[in-house]
Amino acid sequence: MEIKTNHTFAICAYKESKYLEECILSLINQSVRTNILIATATPNSYIEDISQKYNIPLYINIGKAGITADWNFAYSKAKTKYITIAHQDDIYLKDYVKKALQYLNRAKRPLLFFSHYGEIRQNDIVYNNKLLDVKKKMLLPLEVRLFQSSKFIRRRILSLGDPICCPAVTFVRANLPEKIFKSGFRSCEDWEAWEMISKMKGDFLYCKESLVLHRIHEESATTAIIGDNLRSKEDYQMFSKFWPKPVARLIVKFYSDSEKSNDLQQ
Repeated sequence: MEIKTNHTFAICAYKESKYLEECILSLINQSVRTNILIATATPNSYIEDISQKYNIPLYINIGKAGITADWNFAYSKAKTKYITIAHQDDIYLKDYVKKALQYLNRAKRPLLFFSHYGEIRQNDIVYNNKLLDVKKKMLLPLEVRLFQSSKFIRRRILSLGDPICCPAVTFVRANLPEKIFKSGFRSCEDWEAWEMISKMKGDFLYCKESLVLHRIHEESATTAIIGDNLRSKEDYQMFSKFWPKPVARLIVKFYSDSEKSNDLQQ
């Protein structure tokens, strides 16, 4: 595929998501043309047909499977300077790449770019609810360009929870490790990655505009994980990276309430 920018959307496709084509169309229709690839560990005719329909390269992960392995595999197949791991159920608004490149190209040493986001709940688009509003407040300090390079500021933000929406993140390959995500977590694997990257020299570039629509539905991994209470255990492990264990336990009790925002009945 012809290289259009120094950015790639690496789509992680899993089984036969009915939302995959809608995600692809949102990437094709970006105001700045970019590169797209599909990576999957569950090859099937549905994914193959869509990749052929839109002439998108398809890569099959025949190695270790699992969410972090799938994300790392997709990341490894992109050869551009900037990489966004696109989640198959989500939608990217048309100026996502345009805004990302504006922020990234003006930074001295960017580590990652990310925007705020909205949610798709049972076909309704939601930009304001309790969880989204809290996350936006948590990220307020990063609206100040001076603070975007501060390890102290971003670690204080992450010590209170994970306000960064994983599909809204663009990574800067040259300034990051070869593998972004560690295996082990099923829910907090992205938070663990931000914590690791937060200790590195460089910028966390944040755009307060909602440039991604994250879909909340019953088949999503996050909803399933919350349902089996695994999330609280992993939250405790993450808070323990920032706080003494008794404090971490106390924070988890309050933090777990926010997880109810992934309940479609809320």
